[in-house]
Amino acid sequence: MGVFEQGPDSAQYVLTLDCSDCPGIVNQLSGVLLGQGADIIELRQFSDRLHLRPVPGQQEPDGHFFMRLHFAAPAGEAALGALRAGIHEVAALHGMRWELRPHGAKRRVLIMVSKFGHCLNDLLFRTRTGELPVDVVAVVSNHPDHQRLAEWHGIPFHHVPVTPESKPAAEARLLELVDAYDVELVVLARYMQVLSDGLTRKLEGRAINIHHSFLPAFKGAKPYHQAYARGVKTVGATAHYVNSELDEGPIISQQVIEVDHTFGPEDLVAAGRDTECKALSNAVRWHCEGRVVVQGNRTIVLR
Repeated sequence: MGVFEQGPDSAQYVLTLDCSDCPGIVNQLSGVLLGQGADIIELRQFSDRLHLRPVPGQQEPDGHFFMRLHFAAPAGEAALGALRAGIHEVAALHGMRWELRPHGAKRRVLIMVSKFGHCLNDLLFRTRTGELPVDVVAVVSNHPDHQRLAEWHGIPFHHVPVTPESKPAAEARLLELVDAYDVELVVLARYMQVLSDGLTRKLEGRAINIHHSFLPAFKGAKPYHQAYARGVKTVGATAHYVNSELDEGPIISQQVIEVDHTFGPEDLVAAGRDTECKALSNAVRWHCEGRVVVQGNRTIVLR
C-alpha cells in the first residue's frame, strides 16, 4: 500500500467481496488496480480456512475468503468502466459476490420507531454530526410521539398505525415508502412490531434491528425482565439483520454493560439504553461503509 495524494483527477472507492478461498485472489485484484493506476489505502481480509477442521479421509476444506479494499483511482466514467470490467473478470473466475461504491457515499436510510426514542435520537444526532455515512430520508412510526423530533431534523415523518386488522395495509404502506424514497437500508430503532415473513423476505439484507438483549439469550418481549428473573450479571444489546425468524438474524454488533443484584427491571432497562444505541449505530455504520458480509446466519465484519 502506498501513500496516495488525491487530486482533482482521482476518486476513492470501496470494494467488498467474498468467494471460495484459493491462492492468488489478492494478487489478481491488486494487478487489476495497478493496471488502472489505482493505489490501495486500506485492506482488510479474512479466510476461515484455518478455522475449518479437515475430516479424516476427505480433501482439506477450501474455506471462504472475505475482503474489503479502500483505494484511490483515476476519476471519470471511462476509468471507472475499465476498473469495473477488470474486477468483473477476476470475480467471474472465482464466483465472487462483490460491490463497488464510492468511498464516503451516503446510503439512503429509513428509520422505524415506536415509543422508545433513544435509538432514533442517537442515530439522528450521529447523522447530523457526520459520524454516520447515511442520509436519513424518512422516519416511520406506529405512534405519533416522535414527529416533532424528526421534523426538527428536517426529516419527513410518517405515522402508520398498526393493528392486527390493519397490519397488511401498514406493511404495504411501508413498502410504498421504501420505494418512494429509494431506500437502501431500513433501520428498526426499537420498532416494537413483528414484521411478517413476506415483508422480511422483501427487505432481506437491507433491514437492521436492535434487540434489547444480548442474543441469543432472552428473545422476544420484555428481555430485561427476563434477565432480572435470571439474576444476570451483564445486560446487553444486539444489532442484527432481520429475517423471518424472530430475533434470529445474522448478528452484526453487540454491546454489554455490567450490572449486579441491586438492579431492578427498570434499572436494567435504563442501563441497557446506552448499549442499544451503541450497538445499533455501529451496525449501521459498518453496513454503510461496506464492512459487513453475510454468510449463512453469521456475518464477517471487516474493520
